[in-house]
Amino acid sequence: MIPLLTRYGARLAAVLVLALGAVIAVNAVTDDPSEQDAQHPSQAAAEQQAEAEAAYEEVRYLHVNYIDETAGADVAVKADALADFAADRAASLDSAQEDADQAEAEAEAEAEANANPTSVDIPGSCSDYSGNKATGCAMALENGHDLEQVGCLVALWDRESGWNEYAANGIGAYGIPQALPGDKMASAGSDWETNPVTQIKWGLGYIEGRYGNPCGAWAHSEDVGWY
Repeated sequence: MIPLLTRYGARLAAVLVLALGAVIAVNAVTDDPSEQDAQHPSQAAAEQQAEAEAAYEEVRYLHVNYIDETAGADVAVKADALADFAADRAASLDSAQEDADQAEAEAEAEAEANANPTSVDIPGSCSDYSGNKATGCAMALENGHDLEQVGCLVALWDRESGWNEYAANGIGAYGIPQALPGDKMASAGSDWETNPVTQIKWGLGYIEGRYGNPCGAWAHSEDVGWY
């Protein structure tokens, strides 16, 4: 089945139909086309060939050298060639349109990804959170980070501890930032074992010193599973 014609393909088909109609009209002037040809055989043949050449050249002008095999061919061969070209060109343009639509969709997806390259939920404000997360958000903003960085911090410590100040694992990591060993956090305060503010303060300092910002730490965690 010939694909639906694109606008360009439809134009080619329309040119072909008009040209063939003109050729047929030569033979339709009388009720007896053979009589007409018999009376003026040279004139009828010349007019038919001229009509075919005109149609062929008009469509060929739109796509130069599209089918060299028809050079010097008769009316029927040229008409078939034009019909094949119109259908093939329409199918080609349909395919090109599909490729263009796919490229546009991919570009939109890439632009959306670039708008949020960290692929984390970015809060509208710290009021989006409660408890330790709200405290962490406020402290991150005080340290000069924006809300995207807060989104990375939340994702990171969701993964590490669920923001539980008492979280501990089997190898000695402890608290919200999962300091290893936990008593590293004593540099931020002697209440490091129970105070989430002390833990968050230490955790932000660690992240900034090693990764620059929370999104840098999150990217590293995404790559290797830890930070």
